[in-house]
Amino acid sequence: MTEDDDELTLDPAFAARFAVQQRPPCQLYLISPASIGDDFADSLKAALDGGPVAAFQLRLKGLQEHAIARAAEPLQRICAERDVAFIVNDSVSLAKRLGADGVHLGQSDGDPREARAALGPAVQIGVTCHDSRHLAMEAGEAGADYVAFGAFFPTTTKETLHRPDPSILSWWSALFELPSVAIGGITAQNGKPLVEAGADFLAVCSAVWAHADGPAAGVAAFQEVLWPGRT
Repeated sequence: MTEDDDELTLDPAFAARFAVQQRPPCQLYLISPASIGDDFADSLKAALDGGPVAAFQLRLKGLQEHAIARAAEPLQRICAERDVAFIVNDSVSLAKRLGADGVHLGQSDGDPREARAALGPAVQIGVTCHDSRHLAMEAGEAGADYVAFGAFFPTTTKETLHRPDPSILSWWSALFELPSVAIGGITAQNGKPLVEAGADFLAVCSAVWAHADGPAAGVAAFQEVLWPGRT
């Protein structure tokens, strides 16, 4: 597949032509707010009390590495205590410094092969692939542990230029074992079609931290989406 092939529209029923792979239930991937205060550790604890969370990504733009490292220490400890993967955004050097469980790379944040060489085989490496099947396959070939597609919905968390159709998740899950993460404006109200399309993880931010009843309620609200009939 070439980059030009990404221009071809996917048939939403594409995956139905293939044998469905048995995959674990979709899980929650929590992303930090763009800025955090001294009390954020309490907010993270509350969120993790709200229901199962597979991973937490620390995403603090515009801060120096030393400042992020200081902010990370209590959050990383909380994640370790709760068996939640602690992921660092963008920076391979910071992930190595902290001994993080993983690093998430944007398209301009380095090559997954170089990240693997620096971080070793046990660290999870994720790659942003926007709405591109070509970029996702390249990331998989480069040794990524998961690929992220989005933004699926309007979001104020970050500027977005790409808006994939959920069918890209169906296409990916039908052909590849590598997990996919759906990201961008996802809420408990709009996330169900992404789960049904084949997302392995829903990456969420504002839906949890800005929830009217607090972050625990924000996480709890996703349980019926991820585990229908179990709440």
